[in-house]
Amino acid sequence: MPKSPGQSTSPTATTSIDDQIAKVNHRLKVAQLGLQVERRGQKLSLRGTLPPRPGSDRLRPHQQRISLNLPATAAGLKQAEQEAKVIAAQLIQNCFDWQQYLPVAGGRLHQMDLAEKLAAFQQSFLQDGSGFAQAASRQTTWDAAYAPYLRKLEEIVQARPHLSLPEAIYATVQATRSNSRSRQICCTALSGLAEFLHLELPIPLKTYWGTYGPNQTKTRRLPSDQEIVTAFGKIPNPAWQFVYGIMATYGLRNHEVFFCDYSGLVLGQSEAVIEVLETSKTGSHAVWPFYPEWVEQFNLRQVTLPALNTDLSQTTLRRIGQQVNCQFRRYQIPFSPYDLRHAWAVRTIHFDLPDAVAARMMGHSVAIHNRTYHRWITLRDQQQAVKTALSRSNLQAPQPENNLS
Repeated sequence: MPKSPGQSTSPTATTSIDDQIAKVNHRLKVAQLGLQVERRGQKLSLRGTLPPRPGSDRLRPHQQRISLNLPATAAGLKQAEQEAKVIAAQLIQNCFDWQQYLPVAGGRLHQMDLAEKLAAFQQSFLQDGSGFAQAASRQTTWDAAYAPYLRKLEEIVQARPHLSLPEAIYATVQATRSNSRSRQICCTALSGLAEFLHLELPIPLKTYWGTYGPNQTKTRRLPSDQEIVTAFGKIPNPAWQFVYGIMATYGLRNHEVFFCDYSGLVLGQSEAVIEVLETSKTGSHAVWPFYPEWVEQFNLRQVTLPALNTDLSQTTLRRIGQQVNCQFRRYQIPFSPYDLRHAWAVRTIHFDLPDAVAARMMGHSVAIHNRTYHRWITLRDQQQAVKTALSRSNLQAPQPENNLS
């Protein structure tokens, strides 16, 4: 009579598997592998002298169990014996890694197929950080920078199953254009995956980055301040006029417009400072208007936002930003939203605002600010140096001699 799903294993079956375990352990002992198989209920584990687990206070190897999450069956026992041999070899080579055997995302990495490993990596990536704002930002980063290249990795693994995972990772990187930003993003994403899986890559992916850098990006033709004012007048919807005016005046990212404290504007404060909230990509920071006159000219004290879904449990910062792009195209604005941000940054340079202050208001590091706007910053510094040198010098250009002959 077949055993019902809830019925326990019979004593005879248990005795049989225990006898098989004893035989396996005898073979492991003869081979001097230092590990033994144990049955704990209906699951199999290994026991032996192992390095301390991550976070342990112990400093030296000691007797521990490794839960294999394998059933106490003949098939499970066969796999447990193979695992014992693999782990024993890793211990001999001093490369045993506990992370492969600790539970992660409902399983263990060494037992997962690629799709399960990628799902576990995604869960770990999205949970790495505290607070709702960081979660929203990481979701945006995952969607834009990680997911496309991990999908490509899956495609390559399926099309070329003879490749090992490291070989498939290299093939994915090499499928991107060399010396490009996409190549660098791909390397970053796949390096993160390899680190999560504790996968040793013989050649670090950073060696594939190439020579791409900000100086190779296409030169932006930024709108003049007059062009910005003219385009504002062509937007018929007051709510989208407000979005445009705020971005032009404060240099905000597309999505940041919808996550700001505008109380300084509404209350009529003379400095008209706004605060980008923690929900945004780079956390909370205050921003001043450049030009201050645009606050009144664009009627920014009348805060009127479009009725977009900004619930980040239902949408993402990236999708919100994409809707701003769509409206710029709809109203035939002859430049992109980010051109307004770059124009704001260059404007602060002309105002001689210190780079560290401008960088803070833009929500990025001074290094990124200087690298992105290096050309304009360098020109400003050169102009200032020349002006100072000329003002301090008493030298005068020689005059032509009078020829009286």
